[in-house]
Amino acid sequence: MHICKKNSNFALKFDKIPMETIQNFFSGLDIWQIMSAFVFMIAIIDPFGNIPITINMEKRGIKISAWRVCLASLIILMAFLFAGEWILKIFGVKIEYFAIAGGFVIFLMAMEMVLDITIFQNDKLEGEIGNGSAIVPLAFPMYAGPGAFTALVALTAEYSIDNLSLALILCILVLYFVLIGTKWLTKFMGQTSLYIIRKFFGIIVLAIACKLMFGNLAAIF
Repeated sequence: MHICKKNSNFALKFDKIPMETIQNFFSGLDIWQIMSAFVFMIAIIDPFGNIPITINMEKRGIKISAWRVCLASLIILMAFLFAGEWILKIFGVKIEYFAIAGGFVIFLMAMEMVLDITIFQNDKLEGEIGNGSAIVPLAFPMYAGPGAFTALVALTAEYSIDNLSLALILCILVLYFVLIGTKWLTKFMGQTSLYIIRKFFGIIVLAIACKLMFGNLAAIF
């Protein structure tokens, strides 16, 4: 009887541990940070704006595996999210300075979206396409590229890792549904609607880029 009591007490305590861990995890989440980071990252990844590129690839006979592209993008982005700050420490660069530099790069990306100009060239990687998956150039450098890396490291100056991780997962889910429904979205929304969405996200990215630059400048001085 005494052994049974000990075992039952141990079982009760063991059952409580996962619930406490889960509660602590969710209590540390900020829905506004998650949604803000999600909108920002979805604008940088730009799955809607890149629909014409994926359609053009399919017309050229390239089969796009949506789940492979999304999985590769998530792994690359998560790796950089957790290791990005550590990499900066190796080079002795403070996160605030990187956020200012990153904000400037993101500012240029926003100008591309708003003004329909090309500043960053990815033509050299156009021919390096994986068979049946299109991981290159879709997963890298289109979705998980320098712009997304810069944005992630810059956002860690203001957002928690947990919130950024959830925002990334949400972005990849949206990316997956966009990739599998590319033809349907093009027919349903039309090129004009996709163009307007790209401009809208461009303005949002521009505003957040200014916030990153001027906010961190104020923090330094």
